[in-house]
Amino acid sequence: MTAQPRPYLTETEYLERERVSTIKHEYYAGELFAMSGASEAHNLIASSVNASIYAQIRGRGCRIYPSDMRIKIVKTGLYTYPDITIVCGTPEFTDMTKRDTLLNPTIILEILSPSTERYDRGVKFQNYRTIASLKEYILIAQNKHHIERYTRYEENTWILTEAVGVDSVITLESIQCALALADVYELVDLPPESPSEDRT
Repeated sequence: MTAQPRPYLTETEYLERERVSTIKHEYYAGELFAMSGASEAHNLIASSVNASIYAQIRGRGCRIYPSDMRIKIVKTGLYTYPDITIVCGTPEFTDMTKRDTLLNPTIILEILSPSTERYDRGVKFQNYRTIASLKEYILIAQNKHHIERYTRYEENTWILTEAVGVDSVITLESIQCALALADVYELVDLPPESPSEDRT
């Protein structure tokens, strides 16, 4: 028996479904892709990062959104839900009444997992790089003390900076905020670091 092709969904149909759905979906080229739940470590890291950044940007005209904020990447048509999104300045939405689909992130942070790491580093980052407002892309490991920061210096030039080890600190340059890895991973059960682990 031949499998039936999935029906093509327009963006309008996707948004209508998504706004009443109990499960989050990415949308690309007429198809829906269900997003899986997150581990305890993922949630603890996200909470710590949100709290740390909010305390530093409060009153500075920036907003931080958790993983329920959907973004649309205009140039590629992808709709997705970053783990953490930061906007400095006036947020822009596809619908300024509903305000649930953001267009102009300043920083996107993703917490890596075995099921998403390849996507977050590859195709998803390719999509994110087309967002003109995006200045930094942050990847946070959840199985070790390791954060990567990709900073845009020119339209097509991104520079990688890494923070490795519990005593490390990484700065989000575009908003002048520091993330101490000891704080980010404070409640996460990680194996002890070996004495030879590289640190930056």
